[in-house]
Amino acid sequence: MKDEELFGILIRDIRKNKFISQEKLAEKTGLDRSFISLIERGKRVPTLTTICKLSKALGIKASELLKLYEERIVHEDK
Repeated sequence: MKDEELFGILIRDIRKNKFISQEKLAEKTGLDRSFISLIERGKRVPTLTTICKLSKALGIKASELLKLYEERIVHEDK
């Protein structure tokens, strides 16, 4: 699986675990809902600014978000 797909799945999983819709996440971040959908499906690679917006809106530190992403990469490589 590609890195951007793993990151997108992570964003989707966190969002769903917090019971936040894509629409609500879009509202909180100022991003378009369709762009969030593209990120979650691994079709777009978010910039650092976008990662920071997503992490803030999801109530998680950007560093923690990247740590979770790294853990998924390690798990995926096994």
